[in-house]
Amino acid sequence: MITLTTQPVAPLLDRLLAEAALLRPETSPVFAGLAERGEQLMRSKSGHVELYSQLKDYPLPVSRDTGLLLYMLARSFEATSIIEFGTSFGISTLFLAAALRDNGGGRLITTEFEASKVARARKHLAEGGLLELVEIREGDALQTLDRDLPETIDLVLLDGAKPLYRDILALLENRLSAGAFIVADNADYSAEYLAYVRSPANGYLSVPFGDEVELSMRIGEPEHGKGRS
Repeated sequence: MITLTTQPVAPLLDRLLAEAALLRPETSPVFAGLAERGEQLMRSKSGHVELYSQLKDYPLPVSRDTGLLLYMLARSFEATSIIEFGTSFGISTLFLAAALRDNGGGRLITTEFEASKVARARKHLAEGGLLELVEIREGDALQTLDRDLPETIDLVLLDGAKPLYRDILALLENRLSAGAFIVADNADYSAEYLAYVRSPANGYLSVPFGDEVELSMRIGEPEHGKGRS
């Protein structure tokens, strides 16, 4: 039995992805009002709060293909500890938690600053029978992911505010296991992040995957960190 392709997760994901396809932010009057500044807000380390707060009723999910990629990476690496930045409605969380279930268990820590989205995600995870594998932390990820992390982290999904990707990675970096994967959705909005993971001197191999994702693998300690006690 594969959790991802059987009851109750498979029909739940089908429903949520179909709903998300109809509830796109481009159709929102709020989004139209922000259109002129949207690009700027997406790239701003402060302005993104305004943008995402305005779009709190929209799921903003990963694509099904990206969700399948997450599941397959987690299964192939036999991941038991996963970090997700940006829970939203919990669609990507379902893909990741399904992989943990099929790996025999583990812990998924996910973080979201919008309380209403936390409630939705919790409901969806309970409906999928996966809530027990997931710890949802509500608040600013720079604070929620700065404490009580697993000794080692096998997989990271970055799908929150794009300008914070580099800062979030910095919080997790010393716990990444050798060969750990980092999946960054819409990373083209964070030039700082891309420059960092695309430099082998920083301990990563990285490549664009499809039109939306930057896929990176931890290959070693950054050169600037060698020799430290």
